[in-house]
Amino acid sequence: MTLKQQKVDVTDRVIGKMKNGEMELFLDNTSIGKIQLPGDMTFQLDQQFEIEQRKIFQNVTVTEQPDAKYTDCDDGGWC
Repeated sequence: MTLKQQKVDVTDRVIGKMKNGEMELFLDNTSIGKIQLPGDMTFQLDQQFEIEQRKIFQNVTVTEQPDAKYTDCDDGGWC
């Protein structure tokens, strides 16, 4: 039996994560490298997202008081 080296295309499995102005590359949660990004990066993001101080933010709607009730209940706990 002989072994031989072979190239496997893993491009569609590689994930990039932004960190300190660099794009870190991962394959199955294992770091495989990074890409140095230029200082004046241009991003094209969906309208729900924005860049601020080298971080990506998603604009979402959240509930301010998640425990608030629709109606006030009496002291017995019944509405």
